[in-house]
Amino acid sequence: MLSPDQRQRLLQLARASVAASCSGGDPPSAASPDPELREPRACFVTLSQADGSLRGCIGGLDARSPLSEAVVEMAAAAAARDPRFTPVTPEELSGLRLDISALTPPERVDPRTPGAIVVGRHGLVVSRGSRRGVLLPQVAAERAWSVETFLEQTCRKAGLAPDAHRDPQTCVERFEAEVFGEER
Repeated sequence: MLSPDQRQRLLQLARASVAASCSGGDPPSAASPDPELREPRACFVTLSQADGSLRGCIGGLDARSPLSEAVVEMAAAAAARDPRFTPVTPEELSGLRLDISALTPPERVDPRTPGAIVVGRHGLVVSRGSRRGVLLPQVAAERAWSVETFLEQTCRKAGLAPDAHRDPQTCVERFEAEVFGEER
């Protein structure tokens, strides 16, 4: 678990990265003396409007860079490169809420095993061939989905049939996320 100070530092980095992305400035330095923030860890950064609607969300599942660097990179990407939205403008910045999901490594599970997937605790990755869909743990919890609906929606996000998770050639992985965000 990240400490409150570590969370605050990551949120500050994310906000500064979004601001730099909006203005065309240089991203903030992600260098940190904190060894935990220098540990490689995957993350997602989510941008929401004041009404709670999604404005951008980008992340990665591979822990290939220090968490502080990953947050800076994903925050800029969420602001400028989410293909579902136009880039965030400087005028929008003050009305956005930022959330960070720091992930554990995905692990393969058999979705037919009772308790293998817990709504609100696990996020899902469903993949087959070149198709892959990812949903964060909070998505299923916010929508009060059952495990079955969560699996179906992740399959759909991957561009697969809703019941593709039943096919042994489909890989289903779960992960956990430490989710924290800015106060409103």
